[in-house]
Amino acid sequence: MTNIKLAAVALALASMATGAMAAETKMAAPAMEKCYGVAMAGKNDCKAGAGTTCAGTAKTDYQTNAWKNVPAGTCTSIKTPHGMGSLTSM
Repeated sequence: MTNIKLAAVALALASMATGAMAAETKMAAPAMEKCYGVAMAGKNDCKAGAGTTCAGTAKTDYQTNAWKNVPAGTCTSIKTPHGMGSLTSM
């Protein structure tokens, strides 16, 4: 009976440790920002302006009102054939 109790306690502690590691992983995710003008046709993350509804609706590559989520601080350094990415719709 004691071995069963010890096994149950060990299992409970292992479960709590796994949960704590999962929570830590979620917190470690990088901050993201919307970056306009960098999405390829059909690859935008969501709402690409008038006439579109959500993800995957950009009609052209580098559409100026379509955005992708990118790591925070990187948007304006993304080079495209039409210039750099923008934090605002162009």
